Amino acid sequence: MEANINPATGLATDYLNHFYEAIMLLELLPSCPDCRDDILAWRPMSYREHFAASAFSDRALAIAAYETVDAALRTRLEELATDMGALVAEIHTVLQANPAPGASDQLAVYTAAQLRPLAAQAAALINGSTEAPQAVIDGLMNT
Repeated sequence: MEANINPATGLATDYLNHFYEAIMLLELLPSCPDCRDDILAWRPMSYREHFAASAFSDRALAIAAYETVDAALRTRLEELATDMGALVAEIHTVLQANPAPGASDQLAVYTAAQLRPLAAQAAALINGSTEAPQAVIDGLMNT
């Protein structure tokens, strides 16, 4: 398959960019307080929503391929996306309460740290890996 769509799974890694953006903004908050508004503006998107709104050149192909993805795989990816969206929603609630800058900075970094393994699990699903995400990371680090 083309367009960065994994031929084994029918999924495109471009979807993860949406969540990596949230992680990046959360990690930047301590050094860039202006990121607060960007974090608050970030909203979770489903796979279909992400591609429909993206500039990805083969977005229609990515959406069409998604419809053919194994139901269990699609469900697991949607569960991970829901979990990641819920974590960001929690920090939205905290940031809207205007906590002390240090407290919101720590929570942002903590939330980003919780999002990373979920994003790694999603990447493993999209890439068709049967290994646990940490095993994949360890393997990459040892090469």
